[in-house]
Amino acid sequence: MNSKAIIFDFGGVISKTLFETHHLTEIALGLPPGTLKWRGPFDPKNDKLWESMQAEEISERDYWLVRTKEVAKLVNIKWSQMSEFVKAARGADPTSIIRPEFLEVIVTAKLKGVRLAILSNELDLFYGSEFREKLSFLRDFEVIHDATYTKILKPTPDAYISCLRDLNLRARDCLFIDDQKRNIDGAKNIGLSTIHFNVIDPRASYKEVVDRL
Repeated sequence: MNSKAIIFDFGGVISKTLFETHHLTEIALGLPPGTLKWRGPFDPKNDKLWESMQAEEISERDYWLVRTKEVAKLVNIKWSQMSEFVKAARGADPTSIIRPEFLEVIVTAKLKGVRLAILSNELDLFYGSEFREKLSFLRDFEVIHDATYTKILKPTPDAYISCLRDLNLRARDCLFIDDQKRNIDGAKNIGLSTIHFNVIDPRASYKEVVDRL
């Protein structure tokens, strides 16, 4: 396969999940080690809320709003948005939670002349616009579609189509990477080649990206 562009999801694919960085969150917020026990895909049987999201009983945004409110209660702060939680947990050094495998892959992609795009449901909603400004690698991305502003959420077909339109490419010319199966299914439905990213083994997923280039 010779992809002309890679379209990345952001959370989970480009950045480490909050599940993976509980220890850093606890330090940043002054919580005792082991306070945060919800582990999402790393321990789904003990995270019933995550299982509800995977069963599409609630949205991803609903999941994180609940977790935001739970943590806000622990630290006695009123947060109404996910971005407030993320800023408190990660705001000082956002580059520290970017996956190193991702940074390696974009170097390879650029050398091969493969174009780069992001298609996210909640980039600025979850992370805040200030987070994005601290990430120098985003200058290499031609297109950043963020449903925080477009209001068109994956897996709605128009989310993918509008990103392809801005790239001026056909679906079959692009590789789409996401860690949520529903978004992978939506991409396949419009003809995109896909990789279902495994947050438990990111290096293997990024090796597949390189192999597919």
